Amino acid sequence: MRLGVLDVGSNTVHLLVVDAHPGARPLPAHSHKTDLRLAQLLDEAGAITPDGVERLVESVREALAAAEDKGVEELLPFATSAVREAANGDEVLARVHEETGVALRVISGEDEARLTFLAARRWYGWSAGRLLVLDIGGGSLEIAYGTDEEPDVCVSLPLGAGRLTAGRLPGDPPDAEDVRALRKDVRTQIARVVGEFSRFGAPDHVVATSKTFKQLARLAGAARSAEGLYVQRELKRKSLEEWVPRLAAMPAAERALLPGVSEGRAAQLPAGALVAEAAMDLFGVETLEICPWALREGVILRHLDHMPAP
Repeated sequence: MRLGVLDVGSNTVHLLVVDAHPGARPLPAHSHKTDLRLAQLLDEAGAITPDGVERLVESVREALAAAEDKGVEELLPFATSAVREAANGDEVLARVHEETGVALRVISGEDEARLTFLAARRWYGWSAGRLLVLDIGGGSLEIAYGTDEEPDVCVSLPLGAGRLTAGRLPGDPPDAEDVRALRKDVRTQIARVVGEFSRFGAPDHVVATSKTFKQLARLAGAARSAEGLYVQRELKRKSLEEWVPRLAAMPAAERALLPGVSEGRAAQLPAGALVAEAAMDLFGVETLEICPWALREGVILRHLDHMPAP
């Protein structure tokens, strides 16, 4: 069957269309993406602005039209951090449902971590052993660890690249004092949860998902996306540590000219790099691998697992 996953995230509204059935690998058929940046469309009270709601409704309408054009049989719509934590989240969900007919399911941060972990486990298989998965989104950082398909421990922290940029790094380039203060706070928050993971022992394999990690890996010399899903891509902490101060010193327009960095994400990259560096350092990770599958694939896999076999 042809499934569509509609992901309303902090940065984008992303429709992923796949051909899938239970027991088979989902095959991507189409992708439709709108850069919305909901995490930055908030008022002083933390509510999504009227303009932001209008743009969200229109983005969902466009995604629905694309899904219909591509023959999607079933749509799996969900929302993450930006809607989950908005002061008017319930009203936004009701408005989207009223105007488009789409009932967005809000996924908790812990469920984000679980579903992303499931996707990584299926991608790498049992031979990966004890798996540590890091995922930097627009609104939050998810960390999960385990030996099975369900993680032994997972956490979600409010350390997304979009959220931190909007709230903590307003300058272009950001002020050096703001960068230092953010670096300290990020490390404090991650350090609080490291102990929950370390009691399970060192991981055998560390992987990362998300656009932020993919862009950082590309800067550090990883293969271009055009070279395909199956090329192994790594990010070394030593390379990342060299890039962090360079990214923070550049204006966004200059960052957008770097290999693999999109114009829409360039402003968020210093904050994302600070989070990535802190996570790798505090978890003692020298090298991690970039996983092609993430939350959207996890949602698909979980859905397929609950379908009866043909």
